[in-house]
Amino acid sequence: MRIEFDFLAVLAQWPLLVKGVVWTLALTLIATLIGAALGICCAWVRSQNSRAPLALKWVVGAYVELIRNTPFIVQLFFIFFGLPALGFKLSPEVASILAMVINLGAYATEIIRAGIDATPRGQIEAASSLALSQLQIFTRVVLPPALKKVWPALVSQIIIVMLGSAVCGQISTQELSYASNLIQSRNFRAFEAFIIGTGIYLALSISVRKLLNWLGPRFVYGR
Repeated sequence: MRIEFDFLAVLAQWPLLVKGVVWTLALTLIATLIGAALGICCAWVRSQNSRAPLALKWVVGAYVELIRNTPFIVQLFFIFFGLPALGFKLSPEVASILAMVINLGAYATEIIRAGIDATPRGQIEAASSLALSQLQIFTRVVLPPALKKVWPALVSQIIIVMLGSAVCGQISTQELSYASNLIQSRNFRAFEAFIIGTGIYLALSISVRKLLNWLGPRFVYGR
């Protein structure tokens, strides 16, 4: 049996692929900005031995353990299909962003906390002796070197979340995997459609990783 491939039939649908790439990058950008901020806040709470209220530490700990020990697709389905039962109906795009933010925030919490815990106590005590506030100590003394230590791990987690956005197509978010599936449903070229989709995901992963590794020392934690 002779098998013939027709990649041009898929590439002819390039507007769908471009739209899928744009949505994938947009979801990733929003999830990264909000999820990283959430992770920093939760990491600060978990790293405070006595200053943070016990109830708040318990809530943050429960959130981190719940999200890190359940599949992303279950979290997504709960937000999109489960919350409407409680009166919260969300669009596919908003549900996808919310799920990605919550997921990244939980993993970023533990990654950033590891960097915070690695900060020498003498460095913090020296900052305290200069009469800096707790907020100033955290944002200027603790957080930058902590992010520098864990930046490669945090970048890897952002890439994982970006790739995980592929399941958002299951709720009709028009990202890249949704576009690939839509194309193959029109021309029945499933192999070609998903091979091209795979190649685009690979290119996106490499490009985003290089971009974040370039941005980190220049705009996030300094050289």
